[in-house]
Amino acid sequence: MSKRDYYEVLGVSRDTSEREIKKAYKRLAMKFHPDRNPGDKAAEASFKEIKEAYEILTDSDKKAAYDQFGHAGVDPNRGGHGGGQGDFGDVFGDIFGGGRRGGQRQAARGSDLRYNLELSLEEAVRGLTKELRIPTLATCDLCDGSGAKKGTSATTCGTCHGQGQVQMRQGFFAVQQACPTCHGRGKIIKDPCGKCHGEGRVEKSKTLSVKIPAGVDTGDRIRLSGEGEAGEFGAPPGDLYVQVSVREHAIFTRDANNLYCEVPISFSKAALGGEIEVPTLDGKVSLKIPTETQTGRMFRLRGKGVKSVRSHAVGDLLCKVVMETPVNLNEKQKELLREFEATLTGESKKHSPKAEGFFDGVKKFFQDLNS
Repeated sequence: MSKRDYYEVLGVSRDTSEREIKKAYKRLAMKFHPDRNPGDKAAEASFKEIKEAYEILTDSDKKAAYDQFGHAGVDPNRGGHGGGQGDFGDVFGDIFGGGRRGGQRQAARGSDLRYNLELSLEEAVRGLTKELRIPTLATCDLCDGSGAKKGTSATTCGTCHGQGQVQMRQGFFAVQQACPTCHGRGKIIKDPCGKCHGEGRVEKSKTLSVKIPAGVDTGDRIRLSGEGEAGEFGAPPGDLYVQVSVREHAIFTRDANNLYCEVPISFSKAALGGEIEVPTLDGKVSLKIPTETQTGRMFRLRGKGVKSVRSHAVGDLLCKVVMETPVNLNEKQKELLREFEATLTGESKKHSPKAEGFFDGVKKFFQDLNS
């Protein structure tokens, strides 16, 4: 019997693109595959014919020879272009994505979950225990995750015989794909569980008590093994990842294990020196200010920062003093400031007896102003 035209076999025209030829082949190969037509000799013969046509029409050299000489141009017994294992295997793999070797597909591990947890700076620095409510997929307690109605069990899939995959085999190649009947599970649930409807898992919310270690910062992640979604049909569960973010603080900013803040200071305190109160996360402490301190100067309070969650080293608190300008001055105060300014216009005047006496007055003025 003479061979049919390869273009006719695949139902395409001579100017059809290779991409469309692949689509046509995939459609026909699925239809006539021997695994889908057990015992059907006609389907088996059609599959072989489809495979042969596809092999020729997706090889540029073979296709050119076929277009010029017909079947004689690709007949290996006539010295033409024969079938090539490597080329056809590659193209076949492109269409079906290859196949996973081995037996039944393993039930999928449960998905990992992520929970975004927002903390205050105080909570992040000191650590705490949080109660988290997590919506998830849990193993069905009615069927124990089997998906089958209580008292029944899943049966072996008749299409793949429990392998979870069907194999397309022809000569030197074999490609596997998920069984279309059982979707790769290898088993069929004829009487599904009424609670999970055969899925083996149900939607559920659970409450977890999570210990947040002291020193965590934005971007840190806490992994809770096995607290994610339940796996398919008894497969291991996923994990839960708690993603930490720390809210902005009204006073402090954080950089690694150090804290920063700004502290207001009066002109007189900056000029004459003294002590001021500085806030920390553990309460106020005294800070000694030397004379002639300039606005913007940074003071370091060692050990008043954050304890590292990893190394347990403690950071520092860095305070920047910012000078405050006095407001709502009365006329006497303004006049004193004008006189004080006048004493600064010349070096000699700074050290005159009159200037020395005036400095004492200014000092008392600022002390009265801050009292």
